[in-house]
Amino acid sequence: MSDTRQQFGLLGERIAERWLERNGWKIVNRRFRSGHRDIDLVAERHGVVAFVEVKARRGLEFGEPVEAVGWRKRRELSRSARVWIDRHGRGPESYRFDVIGIHMAQNRVRVRHVEDAFSLT
Repeated sequence: MSDTRQQFGLLGERIAERWLERNGWKIVNRRFRSGHRDIDLVAERHGVVAFVEVKARRGLEFGEPVEAVGWRKRRELSRSARVWIDRHGRGPESYRFDVIGIHMAQNRVRVRHVEDAFSLT
């Protein structure tokens, strides 16, 4: 991955993190790694833990950013989430997968948060 592309992705993650915090979420992990896989953000609010995948785009020619989470990525996120739960899970919490799409174009930023975007497989 090119440095420019990686920096753009990290910027998207920082924007998503700030958006979640402004909406009452507490970030409990950033870039949780499990082998070669990672979860961008792990956030908690009111006993719900969300494993958050962040997708940032400059344009929409390839569709909305949230549409970029295909079955392979979902499978990887599910596997990493199981590892996170084994290591850090706490009793009665519920878990879900969220996707945050960040669209940055013409000095404007649009955030789309899809809660409970898919189920654990």
